[in-house]
Amino acid sequence: MKIALLKDSDWSVTEGEVCRVIDFVPQGFVKDGNIKALDASTPYATVALECRKFPDRITGFITHKVDFIHLWNAFKGRGVKENEEVLISWYKKGLKTFAKVFAPFMPKLVIMICKKGSYELLNNPNFKPELRGEARYNAYKPIVEWKPKVME
Repeated sequence: MKIALLKDSDWSVTEGEVCRVIDFVPQGFVKDGNIKALDASTPYATVALECRKFPDRITGFITHKVDFIHLWNAFKGRGVKENEEVLISWYKKGLKTFAKVFAPFMPKLVIMICKKGSYELLNNPNFKPELRGEARYNAYKPIVEWKPKVME
C-alpha cells in the first residue's frame, strides 16, 4: 500500500521520526527570493522518503512555503554532496506555545544535511555499534540544519 502524506493528520504518523529524503521534486520555484507555486491547489514539492516505521518508501507533499524554502535551500541552494544525505523530521508538538493555536498553518519540518550513514546511525543501534555516546552523536549530527522559527 502506497502511503502519501498531505495533511497534518497524514504527516502525524511520522512525528518524531527521522526520515531520509530519497528524492526532492519541486513543483514550485524560487525566483528573486520569492516562492512561487504552479497554482493554489498544487503542493510546492514532493519528497520520496524512507522512514523506519514503514517498509516501503512514502511520498510527502510539501504545502508550506517555509518547509519548501528550507528544502529548496538544502537541495538547490547549498546542494547535497556525494558523501551527504538529507534527513527530515515532522514536529507538531515542537511548536512554541504561541504557535500551537495556529498549528494547522505553521511549518513543521526540520531539514538536516548530515554525513551519509547518519540515517542508519539514528535508526539502527546495530549499525556501527562501536560508535557510542559523543562519538556516535558526532558521526550523525547535522552539518547544516533548517528549523522553522516557530519551533522551540
